[in-house]
Amino acid sequence: MRETLRLALVLTLIAAGAGLILAQVEKVTRAPIAEQRRLEMVRALQAVLPSFDNSPDAETRVLQVGTDKKGQPVERTFFLGRSQGKLSGIAFKVTAPDGYSGNIDIMVGIDPGEKLSGIEILSHAETPGLGAKIVEPDFKAQFKGRGLDNADWRVKKDGGDFDQITGATISPRAVVGAIRSGLEFYRQHRDEITGAKEAVQ
Repeated sequence: MRETLRLALVLTLIAAGAGLILAQVEKVTRAPIAEQRRLEMVRALQAVLPSFDNSPDAETRVLQVGTDKKGQPVERTFFLGRSQGKLSGIAFKVTAPDGYSGNIDIMVGIDPGEKLSGIEILSHAETPGLGAKIVEPDFKAQFKGRGLDNADWRVKKDGGDFDQITGATISPRAVVGAIRSGLEFYRQHRDEITGAKEAVQ
């Protein structure tokens, strides 16, 4: 009995010590991880936005785009790029939930005329050599200059304007659909996002 109690005490102390060490490691690494994520965000904004001289990651608008399965609000952050004080572009993240292997996260950049200035694939789990080709420059370049009014937002296999990837239509179709949906939301809420309503008041 005494041996059992001693063993239980030793295990408790080991568990407590391990917990304390993990807590300290998390505390020490929290700031560097947050900074790394910020830098990744800045790199994505630089890749998709027209030229800017402000800090778009510090000038944002957050709008609710829906609710999740638990009824909690789902929000989207819009990053405003400015050049010499004038709005030069807006960037926002969209998620395609219908990729071949799950969610595809995309950063979208548009100019003030609602034309795409660039897209960047932030994360995906698509098949290497097939759906994963959505990250290639040629695939991403076809979106530049496109908007809701000058493109049929379907892949060519479905009668639209966007090239699919040979042997992997699902991934491009998901990307095209998510970007189109993001552009539609932006158009519906443009004044709130750009601050046009505030300027009038």
